[in-house]
Order: sequence, then structure tokens, then C-alpha cells
Amino acid sequence: MWYFCTTMGWAYLGCAIAAEVAATVSLKLSEGFSRLTPSVVVVVGYAVSFVLLAVTLRHLSLGLTYAVWAGVGTAAIAVIGIVALDEPVTALRVASIALIVGGVIGLNLAGGQ
Repeated sequence: MWYFCTTMGWAYLGCAIAAEVAATVSLKLSEGFSRLTPSVVVVVGYAVSFVLLAVTLRHLSLGLTYAVWAGVGTAAIAVIGIVALDEPVTALRVASIALIVGGVIGLNLAGGQ
């Protein structure tokens, strides 16, 4: 049962991260909420993300959940900015993304289901 609960927790967390990333990208595309479709995606995406984050907390610890949600979301947005939005690639940016990913991995290795 423990494995199933943690697996479901990770699935909910993955979906929460995806919704948050979609909402954040749409925030950029909304041009200050002047475009309707991306603006709707922002509101719905963040709402879905927070609901799924709350459901995740039934299965995983608060510290681990929030750190993974924030860290993976931040790293994903940084990579999307570089790949799709023509943001500059610098050694400091790449190293910072690597540090975020390393921190998330470290927290997972430290435990905290």
C-alpha cells in the first residue's frame, strides 16, 4: 500500500508541475493578460496546479513536495525560456539549473516520503 500511495503522490506532483509550467509559459504569452486564450490557461493552470499540489500532500511530505514542485518547475521554465523563447544561454544559467536539479535529487535521496 505504501508504494501505491507514494506512486500516486508522485503522479499527482508531476501533473501539478506540468500545470504550473503550462500556466507560467502562458503568462508570458498572455502579454500582460491582453490575450484571452493564454490568460485563461494561466488562471486554470495555476488553479489545477494548486489543487493537485494539495492532493499530493496526502501522499508525500510537505518539504519534499514543495521543494520538488518549485525546483522542477523553475528548472523547466528556465530550459523552456532558453529553448523556445530565445533567452540567452550562459554558463551561469546552465550551472544554476544544474544546481536546482541537484538540490531536488539530493532532497529525494535524503528521504521524506
